[in-house]
Amino acid sequence: MRAEILFPHKSVSALISVRNGKWRELVKHVATLPEDHPDSLAFSMLMIKQCGCLDCNPDRYKALMGCAACAKRTLGAYKGPDDSLIKQFQKARVEVEMYLKDRTVTVAD
Repeated sequence: MRAEILFPHKSVSALISVRNGKWRELVKHVATLPEDHPDSLAFSMLMIKQCGCLDCNPDRYKALMGCAACAKRTLGAYKGPDDSLIKQFQKARVEVEMYLKDRTVTVAD
């Protein structure tokens, strides 16, 4: 199994059955999007924060498990409600939108 540096979009669909309700609907939605869609980027940001991807390295147990398994374990252990995760996703979505807006390039005629 190969771990990525940061949570990869290809691991999103593995998280559909981890939680129910709003979470499941969000994961299904994001799984259908391309990896560069703002919702996909926001979801990856959420998972990077939840899973601690920035502190991960190839020698750690989490990296050896692989990103999908790590994310499943992290979400399974999350004690908060789905609404809390959805709010964190929405916050990440705003951050992504602001980042993309600030970096919009206009093409001169």
